[in-house]
Amino acid sequence: MSKKITTLFVLLLIASLALTACGSKDNNAAVVEDVPEVVVDPVKVCQVTDVGGIDDKAFNATAWKGVEDAEAAFDVEGSFLESQQQTDYATNINAFIEEECDLIITVGFLLGDATAAAAEANPDQKFAIIDVNYLAFDNLMGLDFAIDQAGFLAGYVAAANTVTGVVGTFGGINIPPVTAFMDGYAYGVAYFNEENGTAVEVLGWNPETQEGLFTGNFESADDGRAMGETLMDEGADVIMPVAGPVGLGTAAAIQERGGAWIVGVDNDWTLSNPEYADIVLTSVLKNMDAGVFDTTEEVVNGTFAGGLWVGTLANGGVGIAGDFDVQFLIDGIIAGDIATKP
Repeated sequence: MSKKITTLFVLLLIASLALTACGSKDNNAAVVEDVPEVVVDPVKVCQVTDVGGIDDKAFNATAWKGVEDAEAAFDVEGSFLESQQQTDYATNINAFIEEECDLIITVGFLLGDATAAAAEANPDQKFAIIDVNYLAFDNLMGLDFAIDQAGFLAGYVAAANTVTGVVGTFGGINIPPVTAFMDGYAYGVAYFNEENGTAVEVLGWNPETQEGLFTGNFESADDGRAMGETLMDEGADVIMPVAGPVGLGTAAAIQERGGAWIVGVDNDWTLSNPEYADIVLTSVLKNMDAGVFDTTEEVVNGTFAGGLWVGTLANGGVGIAGDFDVQFLIDGIIAGDIATKP
């Protein structure tokens, strides 16, 4: 009898241990199943435009293309706010700070003060600003461009293609990022004259006195038309407007009158404004999209440290569109043998 009880006790003990083991296995499985899935949010890149709108086919649009390229390459979500007037700058920047954007990009020299104030007040917020090289914050990347180099090439090409011996230019607002185009253009014409014994004249800008023609805005196509007609009346048959959408008015005037070329700025106007492709001699390329893309990549990779990014002929940050025999100029500028400004 005692033997039977012992045997029964052993069997019950084994059964109990088996049930305990099964219960432990089920409990472990339950713990694994309850681990939450880790969701990584996309990097939010937010652009504040200058006046002219995101689809200005020039300045703002080129910068926005950099965001779109980053969206295609990385896990990035882009958004923008359009500034209708200069008083919108700070409001739009602060709205994006409230949205906790990972990177806020402000487009243009005129946004410098508002961007500086926001960067100083929000040291944990990352910023990038186009056409500003004088701000020094650890949380801000300045995107600058040696656009005088590309303007120099365009001036040389303009001088080589004028029939009247007169070329022209004008700006939107008299600020350094605008006059840098015009400086390069004028000095490119001067270099052509020096090398070829010609006397092509530049209307609309004197790089020595820093005086010239400006519409006072970046919005009015009517002002661009009027400026273009004035320059053509004075004999210019190649005109470079450095004024964003204002230049489209100049293009319309040239196309209607005929007998003249336009030099586009910021991007290739044969692509951004194909309706004027037949009158575009060349375009001065300011590849803001490259700077925006590179800065966004640093944020994505966790390597953003602020500083200054400069686009040059050497790194492809600037250039000109079209097939022109100017490689000798590019090589000379990069080597330092040809000066694009005194």
